[in-house]
Parts: sequence; structure tokens; C-alpha cells
Amino acid sequence: MNITIDEIRKKLTAIKKMGFVKTLRKGPTGIGYTLETLLEIDENNISSPDFGEIELKAQREKHTGMTTLFTFNNKAWKMPPLEAIKQYGSLDKDGRQGMYYTMGMTPNSAGLFLHVDDSSISVRHISGNIVAVWQLAEIEKRFEAKVKNVLLVKAKVEIRDGIEYFHFTRARLLSGGTSQSILKNQFENEHLLVDLRLHDKGTMARNHGTGFRVFENNLENLYEKVEEIEF
Repeated sequence: MNITIDEIRKKLTAIKKMGFVKTLRKGPTGIGYTLETLLEIDENNISSPDFGEIELKAQREKHTGMTTLFTFNNKAWKMPPLEAIKQYGSLDKDGRQGMYYTMGMTPNSAGLFLHVDDSSISVRHISGNIVAVWQLAEIEKRFEAKVKNVLLVKAKVEIRDGIEYFHFTRARLLSGGTSQSILKNQFENEHLLVDLRLHDKGTMARNHGTGFRVFENNLENLYEKVEEIEF
């Protein structure tokens, strides 16, 4: 879907005039789904941005949760995933042995942590075993392909009878992409984290895609340029 910033501004102006709108889906993804619907964007899980060269992200004001930038494996695993699950996994909510961990620099209960150097990040075990490695250059390329430019739209939230209502009031264009040095810094400061999402499926590992996630209030720090979009 190719659309200009001016066209987006006009659509956002109309949405803002609607005031508080009832969420169209319960749960954390409700805000994004509601905004996409109001902007007439079809929900998708494809790797290309929503608006041609611009990816859409919606945030609740004052929310300090995390958002997923993209998923990325790209032959990163140095241990066979099923072996890694058997060695370092734990039971998930469905009673399956899995590795559903949000990884930072501090070792977790399984002894796994992120290691960062000048050219890569890796998931390692305190024993010295290297589980998976991603090159910063490859992460930068993935970032550029999916979220080089982001339209970040924020909404005030009201809860009425247990249901969320959103008033979309502010937007910023995050552009210029990122750099390996920015990525390295954000990983080291645990503003950017890695979600492992896989479980034992008997004869193989079922991998739902490694997520690269950022705290919402630090998203702007990943970009070279931040511009307020008035509407």
C-alpha cells in the first residue's frame, strides 16, 4: 500500500476528530488492529512495511511495555534447536518443553544470556556454550527492510466497563534507519531484547521465529531522525 505522509495526515486528522473509539479487538494488539482498520489497512504478517516504505506502529500513551520490531532467524542456531530445548528448556503454559525466554545481558533461570561484541550478538550459556549468533550487519539489514521508517501513532486510553477506548492524538515519523553502533548500544543497555519462541514437537523443534523487541519508550532511540507529524 503506497501512501504519502500528507495522505496519512489527512486520515489521522479524521480519526482524531472521532474522539475516543472503542477497541475492535481485546488484548494488547487491540490498539494496532483498531488503528489499521480505521486507516483501512489489511492486517498482515508479511515482512514488508504497511505503507510502502513506512511501517505503522500504534502505542498507548504512558505505556512502558515492549513491541516487536521483527522476527529473524537466518541460520543463527549454532546448536540444533531441539538439543538446545532439551538442555535449556522449561515447561511452557501448555506443558511442553520449550524455550520461551526474553533474553537480556543478565543470565536467566536457565543460565542463558545475551553476549554482545562489535560485530554480533549471541545467546550463550554460562557454561560457555554458544546457542545462536546474529551478525549486527544482518540485523541492521533486517531492520532496514522492515522498520527503516516507522510512523509511530500514540493514543490516550480510557477504560469503560472493562473495555478500552482509544483517542489517537499524536504521531511521529522515525526515519533514516539505524546503525550497528546504535544496535550494539541498545542491546548492551537492555533496551533491545531477544525473544526465543520454540518448543519440542517430538522429532523436531517448532520455532515461531526469534523476536527482536524494544521497550516502547525507547523505540525512538533506534533511529537517526525523529519528526513530529502535526494533524
